[in-house]
Amino acid sequence: MKYFPSGYHSVLNTRETERAIKIVKDLFEKELSGALRLSRVTSPIFVPSGSGINDDLNGIERPVRFELGNMDNKQMEIVQSLAKWKRMALADYGISTGYGLYTDMNALRPDDDIDAIHSVYVDQWDWEQVISEDNRNLEYLKSVVREIYSAIKRTEFLIHETYPSIVPCLPDEITFVHTEDLLKMYPDLSAQEREVEIAKKHKAVFIIGIGATLADGKPHSGRAPDYDDWSTPTSEFHQGLNGDIIVWDSVRQSSLELSSMGIRVSRESLLRQLEIKGCMERKDLYWHKRLLNGDFPQTIGGGIGQSRLCMFLLKKAHIGEVQASVWQEEAREEASSLGVTLL
Repeated sequence: MKYFPSGYHSVLNTRETERAIKIVKDLFEKELSGALRLSRVTSPIFVPSGSGINDDLNGIERPVRFELGNMDNKQMEIVQSLAKWKRMALADYGISTGYGLYTDMNALRPDDDIDAIHSVYVDQWDWEQVISEDNRNLEYLKSVVREIYSAIKRTEFLIHETYPSIVPCLPDEITFVHTEDLLKMYPDLSAQEREVEIAKKHKAVFIIGIGATLADGKPHSGRAPDYDDWSTPTSEFHQGLNGDIIVWDSVRQSSLELSSMGIRVSRESLLRQLEIKGCMERKDLYWHKRLLNGDFPQTIGGGIGQSRLCMFLLKKAHIGEVQASVWQEEAREEASSLGVTLL
């Protein structure tokens, strides 16, 4: 297995890269916060097991668990993301409609692949915004996507100003496409292959409706039933108020997901999605009971990969060039042969 494109050469050396990582993160945080009116908050690294607060992702990933000796060995688990915690925080902090929060989320996902774009360690900006009932629609979702994309574009330009050898490549506008339409475009390809083709064509896309079953009897990709709303109809043939921001990675010559996001479940869509996934027992968990009781506001939110964004904007071929984690020995050997340092 190859981890780097043939003849790959990093634009920045290791020390320059470390400085550039901070610049990317500082710039983008300000752009995101200003665009969506988000205040920075502190977030947990672990939550109580069995509370329903942790993100179940696709429903099959195992969270890292441990016991707290000073609390009668109460079982805790490292977060996989903060999709549900953020909504609870918005309610508990009394955040007004139109405003929200963001946080530096650090997670462990031991079941994730370890390759050029995946790591066991996940770092992302987790964000959440309070919305009105009237904004639980596709047009509002698209407007927020455009704001985030504009923040990425502005950061890309400022990085070019700092490092002129890093040339901007993103188009002026992001393209929207529904998973059902994407299936019709490329019926003989897998979901991942469809993403590659559409990203190659448009360079920046938002793929709508991830989680619901499509015409071929399969979802485009998995989504847990209790944070994104992927089942609400938006037209006669489309459903889902969520999606992924995907760009064309010219270094790896492939697609790269930068963000997963969406309008969150209402009481009705939560119950519907729990039933679809066959896990109605979750409605008795602490977090789910609070939502069903009306304790939480309507929200939109998501996660934006910090290392993924740095990798993309700094023209890196491997996520290990911008993130300290564990990597296969063969990946380190290949990197060394190219004069590349994996952190």
